[in-house]
Amino acid sequence: MGWRNAAAGVAVNAADNIDPGDFALRAGAFAELHAGQATQAWIANVHARVVTLQTGAGPLPVTVHDGQTGDGWICSPRTTYADCAGEEAERYLPRALAPLGRMLPGLLGNVIACAGLDRAASINNWLLSTNLYPALDLVALPELLDEAVARWPRHGLWFRSLNACDTPNWLIALRERGCLPVATRQVYLYDRFAALSARHGNLRHDLAMLRKTPLRHAANDSIGDADYLRIAELYALLYIEKYSRANPIYGEDFLRAWHRAGLLEFEGFRQADGRLSAVVGLFRQADIATAPIVGYDTHQPRRAGLYRLATACAYRRCMERGWRLNFSAGAASFKRLRGGQPAIEYSMVFACHLPRRTRAALRMLSAATCRIGAPLLRRFAL
Repeated sequence: MGWRNAAAGVAVNAADNIDPGDFALRAGAFAELHAGQATQAWIANVHARVVTLQTGAGPLPVTVHDGQTGDGWICSPRTTYADCAGEEAERYLPRALAPLGRMLPGLLGNVIACAGLDRAASINNWLLSTNLYPALDLVALPELLDEAVARWPRHGLWFRSLNACDTPNWLIALRERGCLPVATRQVYLYDRFAALSARHGNLRHDLAMLRKTPLRHAANDSIGDADYLRIAELYALLYIEKYSRANPIYGEDFLRAWHRAGLLEFEGFRQADGRLSAVVGLFRQADIATAPIVGYDTHQPRRAGLYRLATACAYRRCMERGWRLNFSAGAASFKRLRGGQPAIEYSMVFACHLPRRTRAALRMLSAATCRIGAPLLRRFAL
C-alpha cells in the first residue's frame, strides 16, 4: 500500500499536535446539536442516527446508516463507491476507459447492497465531506472497536477521511486491528502558504484579487440571520446543481446552528445590495482546516472570479493563522496550480464481526478501489 510506504518514515502523527481540549470542545458542541436528533432535519439527503463514543479525546461522533438508497455519500458507502464513482468516471475518464468507468461502479454498487455493506456505523463522522481526527494516543482503539461492535453488531465500522500525510498513525493502527483500506478520492493538501505563494503565481494572483475586487468583504462576525438561507443557496448552486445531488444538501438551520456554535467560520463577498455572491465556510481542528462549504452565484459570468474569491478567502485565512488546509477533492487542476499536493484518501473498514459474504464484499471493494481506483486517480490527476 502506498500509504504504508509514505507513513513508514513518520515518527509522529500530524494529528498529535491537536490540543485535546480543543477537539473535545468541538466534539461536545457537535454532540449537543446532533446526538439523538434526526439528521434529515439538518441535511435533506442523509438518513442516519447520530450517537457518540466516549474517548479521552472527547465524544467521537458516529453516524449509523441502515442502508437507505439515495442518501448522501458522507454516510452511505453505496452512494460513494457506486453512484459518485460512476458520475466521476463519466465526467473525467478518457473515452477509451468509459466502459470500465460504467461497469465497475455498477458492479460494486450491487455487491455492496447485496452483501449488506451499506449498513455503516461511521466513527468520527462529523457530517462533512472531510473529517478531522484527534491524536491517536487519546483514543483507546481496541476498546473503541469492541464497544462499537457490541453496539452495532450488524454494521460495518467505517473510519473516513484518512490519508498518509495527516493521519498515518490512524491508517497503520486500524490496519493492525483488522481494518481494510478502501480508497475514496484524491484530496489536495496545503502547508506553508508563504512559500507556496512565492512559487505559484495563480495563488498570488488570487490573493491579490481579494484586495482589488469591487465586492464588499463579509467577515465571519458580519454573517447573520439574513445570510444563512443565501449561503445554503450558493452552496447548492455549486455542489448540488453543478456537481452531484449525492453531495450533502445542507439546510439553512444546519448552517445557522454550526456558525453560532463556532463549528463553522464563514467569509465571503457581498454585492452592492448586501446579498452574498461568494462564500466559504471553514471547519478546523487545531492547525488543520477544511472547507466543507464553498458556494458562489454560478449565474454570474466567469470573469467575475467568484469561485477564486471564495477559495482565496480560505487560503488567506490559513496563511494568516499558520493553519494547514485540507481542501478536499474536486477542481483538481485549479488546486494543483495553487500548490495543492495530492493525497489519496482512504476509509478504513472493520468487518471481522460480520457474515462471510459481507467480509468477502469488503475485500473485493478494497481490492478494486486500491488496485484500480487509486491508480486511476493518480494517473489522471483527479
